[in-house]
Amino acid sequence: MPRSIWTGAISFGLVTVPVKLYSAVNRKTVRFNQLNAKTGSRIAQKRVDASTGEEVNFEDLVKGYEIASDRYVVIEPGELESVQPAKTKTIDIEDFVDLAEIDPIFYDHPYYLAPAAGGAKPYRLLLEAMRETEKVAIAKVVIRQKESLVAIRALQDHDVLEMATMLFADEVVDPERLDDIPGADDVKTNDRELAIAKQLVESLAGDFEPEKYHDTYREAVLEMIEKKAAGEEIVIAEEAEEAAPVPDLMSALKASLDAVRKTTDDDGDGADEQPKRKRPAASKSGASKAKSAAKK
Repeated sequence: MPRSIWTGAISFGLVTVPVKLYSAVNRKTVRFNQLNAKTGSRIAQKRVDASTGEEVNFEDLVKGYEIASDRYVVIEPGELESVQPAKTKTIDIEDFVDLAEIDPIFYDHPYYLAPAAGGAKPYRLLLEAMRETEKVAIAKVVIRQKESLVAIRALQDHDVLEMATMLFADEVVDPERLDDIPGADDVKTNDRELAIAKQLVESLAGDFEPEKYHDTYREAVLEMIEKKAAGEEIVIAEEAEEAAPVPDLMSALKASLDAVRKTTDDDGDGADEQPKRKRPAASKSGASKAKSAAKK
């Protein structure tokens, strides 16, 4: 069962809602250790002075900010603590906005908020009010000595509040700074190309079902690890030849649309109807093997 990583209260107006914070994700990453190929032992990372090559004791380490090449401003622990945000236990709501107004690029890490002792009724009241008004709360909170901007919303399919930390505006790169993005005046498309492109989009349209998508690379790595641990030899397949490039954009669009229609027809859907992509069920074999490897 997940354990809460922070306890506090949501504050809006004169109302406080005691809450507990839970991480909403469980990152699935295959981690490797660096080993000595000759001995099979792990490699130890050491702190070495770049000028002398000697190892530095932990108690001799200080924080430094580089202001120029090899020029640093040394910051003492007490100096850093003097500018850290006050340690509060409150999620202070500053605004309520429409969900559609928030660009997904601002979202960082998701969490769940659950009611703490004595908070069931105000929690439920806030959840239903946000669901009825279809608003998202923008708030600030201090977690682990860092002030974060967060967005809180009521999930539609579950009676729970979800909180996502957000990037500040100056942390998001302005796309106008990209030199490689062509403007509408630089590249012209015709109505025929646009019509086929829209047909292709519609033919691939469907409901978002997140459980259909898998990290196939991670599953393949875990399967390979399981085989090597069992003493099997891993055969490295030769790289497949790249497909010949399609001569032009219109041909690529038509070929893509024809391929989707053929798949639809093969699945038994009517050819005269608007082609609708029928997504195959995800294979369970890779996932089961991955779980087995993870247990080992």
